[in-house]
Amino acid sequence: MTAPRPLHDRALDNLQFIRSTMERAGSFTAVPGWGMVVVGCTALAATWLAVRQSRDTDWLAVWLGEAVLGVVVGGAAMVQKARAANDPLLSGPGRRFGLSFLPPIVVGALLTIALHRAGLFALMPGVWLLLYGTAVATAGAFSVRIVPIMGVCFMVLGTVALFAPAGLWPWFMAAGFGGLNIVFGIIIARRYGG
Repeated sequence: MTAPRPLHDRALDNLQFIRSTMERAGSFTAVPGWGMVVVGCTALAATWLAVRQSRDTDWLAVWLGEAVLGVVVGGAAMVQKARAANDPLLSGPGRRFGLSFLPPIVVGALLTIALHRAGLFALMPGVWLLLYGTAVATAGAFSVRIVPIMGVCFMVLGTVALFAPAGLWPWFMAAGFGGLNIVFGIIIARRYGG
């Protein structure tokens, strides 16, 4: 017969269980890892297609098409994961996640219009990476711990892209929207289920 576990040990176990339950209840866990991997792969294809464009406006059209595709794929994957986990999208952590994600994305869209009108295409990759990273980092405050880290990685890459030569555009886009989405998507899928 073994001695009963000390009350102190059982209390610590109970506190750890309560903390993890509260953290899950206050976190938006429907960030779709496999959806991010798919978006990363389509971004790599968009990079390949965009570098073959001879005009900056055609390059922009490719990436705007990729943005629409990314929203559709990512949104569908998020809805599917949320339904499977019984995680509400429009209330609680899901609502806070969306409301934190949206403002930097809207700012990115407005700046894209302004940069296009000014002919400053060289600034777009850095601005997009920075603002997408900001959206992910701020929304990630309501999600699992890896999400804000991903946002910071996008922000660092965007900062470097802002000051890099214009000829490196494709590689920053591929590294961020392709590579970072794939790497973090795999981590999220494996650690947090899909």
